[in-house]
Amino acid sequence: MSQPGRFVWVNPGEALPSPEQALAEPDGLLAAGADLSATRLIEAYRQGIYPWYADGQPVLWWSPNPRMVLYLDEFRLHRSLQKTARKMRAERIWEVSIDRDFAAVIRACRAPREEQRGTWINDDIAAAYLELHHQGQAHSVELWHGTGARAVLAGGLYGVSLGRMFYGESMFARVSDSSKIALAALVATLRNEGFRMLDCQQNTRHLASLGARAIARTSFLEELAVLIEQPGPDWSTLRVDLPVS
Repeated sequence: MSQPGRFVWVNPGEALPSPEQALAEPDGLLAAGADLSATRLIEAYRQGIYPWYADGQPVLWWSPNPRMVLYLDEFRLHRSLQKTARKMRAERIWEVSIDRDFAAVIRACRAPREEQRGTWINDDIAAAYLELHHQGQAHSVELWHGTGARAVLAGGLYGVSLGRMFYGESMFARVSDSSKIALAALVATLRNEGFRMLDCQQNTRHLASLGARAIARTSFLEELAVLIEQPGPDWSTLRVDLPVS
């Protein structure tokens, strides 16, 4: 049995340790293993644990303290972003969708960024989340520029949804502010469906500027335990649109 603050190896078929047992340094590192199946991912997310590792490493599992979250009613749609959204609506050549092309969003999120040689989204990560998507538990939001067959993917994000909890994983932007517009559209849809919180995992200046904040892991896990047991929406029927306010 693992001990508090002790890093452990988890074999296939063994349960992940409790998130309270994660190391303080590096913050939240809990366990390692080789299993990245859809079943393992769901086990992890239900406990507030997520994978994050680089090629050549085993699968590393994390549960940091504090935890960065976005309470949906605290999301900040700044004036500049409102202006961008209004312009997009007026031009009538922009569209937001849910789950239209999850695979394309994964590919875009894993593409190297400026001043980065690679990405943490390797082949195994992409395959695992595609499987979750096929099971109806991972979803994407896409922002398209153009109409019909000529529409091109300008930005988007993907994440995992259990009950009425959404876990943000990654986002990308090929056009300025496009990932923020996609996030704003998702936030509006989740709020309409009775969601309360979006997990951001790590503390970044970008997320903080949009209203995300750090909370104690114990508080996060308490809220998570309630939200994942609530009946989730039928994602195939959800509608999403460009944000208006």
